[in-house]
Amino acid sequence: MQQTGVMAEPHSVEPAPSSPAVHAAEAVERASDSDRDRAVSLLRDHCVVGRLTLDEFSERTGSALAARTRGELDAVLADLPAVPQPLTEVARRRARRWIVAVMGESESKGRWRLARHTSVVALMGACHLDLSRAEIDGPDVVITALGIMGSIDIVAPEGIDVDLTGLSIMGRKSLRMRDVPVLRGSPRILVRAFPVMGEVTVSSRPAAADPH
Repeated sequence: MQQTGVMAEPHSVEPAPSSPAVHAAEAVERASDSDRDRAVSLLRDHCVVGRLTLDEFSERTGSALAARTRGELDAVLADLPAVPQPLTEVARRRARRWIVAVMGESESKGRWRLARHTSVVALMGACHLDLSRAEIDGPDVVITALGIMGSIDIVAPEGIDVDLTGLSIMGRKSLRMRDVPVLRGSPRILVRAFPVMGEVTVSSRPAAADPH
């Protein structure tokens, strides 16, 4: 005898929240200090591997520290990989380890790459270094500036951690950075100046200012 049974009604499954809705909810969540610190740390890592110039790091870090929501933080990092893996060497500009001017003038500006240790020599000449759009090779960069009857002028974005040391011999070295707080997570640039009857000047420029 054939048995007949009653088919059970399928259990109703409540649909999961849509991904766009979840993302929208997360975007309006208030950002915490740890969220901002993580964003700044990522920006520094991307700056070190060459995805961001010093100027871009300065500008984006200011936006990250001022962010009120997680969505605003996401916008700061939107065009950057989630993990700041190093770039391949062939994809990067060649690092400038020596910058020399002998009875002439040398200018480094725009998007160029500063080595972890860079030597600058001005012999009866002038060297101008604009770091605003420069890439860096590490979280700590050392510039050794030797001016022999010449001048060396170095400009960095405001908020970047810059220190000036060295010894003047019948010359002058001066630090003219604007008195603003150092950006959290900023790379450190140490300028070791040795002007001999010459001058080495380190000054600042507001972030995103026109370098021309």
